Amino acid sequence: MRILSVDAVGLSGKSPKGGWSHEIKPEDSVHCLIIVRTDDGKMGVGSVFTNAGLVDAALSVLRPLVIGETAEEPSRVTEKLHQHMFWMGHGGTITHTISGIDIALWDIFGQICRQPLSRLLGGNHRTRVMAYASILMEMPDFMKERTAFYRNAGYRAIKIGWGPFGRRNDLKLDEKIVKAAREGAGDDTYLMVDAGGSDAYWPNGLNWAVRTADMLKDYDVYWFEEALRPDDLEDHRALRERSPVPIAGCECLTRRQSFQPWLEKRAVDIIQPDVTKVGGISEQIQIARMANAFGVRYIGHGWNTAVGLAADLHLAASFATTDFVEYIGGSPYVDEITTQEWMLDSEGMLEIPQKPGLGIELNKDALQSMTTADVQRIFG
Repeated sequence: MRILSVDAVGLSGKSPKGGWSHEIKPEDSVHCLIIVRTDDGKMGVGSVFTNAGLVDAALSVLRPLVIGETAEEPSRVTEKLHQHMFWMGHGGTITHTISGIDIALWDIFGQICRQPLSRLLGGNHRTRVMAYASILMEMPDFMKERTAFYRNAGYRAIKIGWGPFGRRNDLKLDEKIVKAAREGAGDDTYLMVDAGGSDAYWPNGLNWAVRTADMLKDYDVYWFEEALRPDDLEDHRALRERSPVPIAGCECLTRRQSFQPWLEKRAVDIIQPDVTKVGGISEQIQIARMANAFGVRYIGHGWNTAVGLAADLHLAASFATTDFVEYIGGSPYVDEITTQEWMLDSEGMLEIPQKPGLGIELNKDALQSMTTADVQRIFG
């Protein structure tokens, strides 16, 4: 079985806000699907966290290495792409795009084997996983309303991130936001805080992060994410040693080699590679296993699409300590592009898909309303 085509379907028109200082507009492209087709009619889908124009450019380089390859060996084919890209943007857009190809190939492999991916990735430690609603921070008056909304929608875990937090040079405001979030979420809901230190010109350093971590402890915050700039390894290590709250991070890194020093120096308690950026499922597995060897929890970053969410669910099933999955609150790219709805159970859990491959089916009509690509041509 050979790979016949690789196409990009850039998503735009309904892009959710990201809390960035240069805010995402609905028409902006920050997510892109990858469609891989084989010569016997199978189709796999992947997801990439980057602009569709960049993905198109990367595919012009990657296609000659992919077309005609076997579709039954996702890890080998993906490693071949990595090995040939050291001089062609290795670690950036090229690696992001390889992520989408790899996820699509695993989707096809699961279909060939007639098994859900979780079983092929090592087996099921769980059949469901707790989804945390990932929402933006607001000013205190509205923050309480927002977390209460998601608590009432059935979530038992909520992450608040970015927005005004840490950006107004006002520690009292930061605390008021967290206090309001806790009041809205209730005492029986996990609450995580994401400072968004990967935003442009993040103004805060170690002293701010330590003081803030001490404050977060008073509100029973489960983890403190991206408290510092994403390249600041040494201060992350120092923060982890001094923080009473677990420290999470590394969502901006790509390739397993980039994660190794963070694990060796115990710079985080929870490591958060993004399957749509690091190189796909094949790379994510290696990062997760390496983290486990160092005693660091792996919980993937998942601010992407329904395709990325499906991959994260299968990965969460495959690792014993991965007991959360990220769910973007109110994103059409998660809620609307598949034929099936994502349904929380009474305990705020999502079921791991049990159909072969990723176990999802794309809604072509909905997808066409969110892309300029010719969906009918690409899907056949």
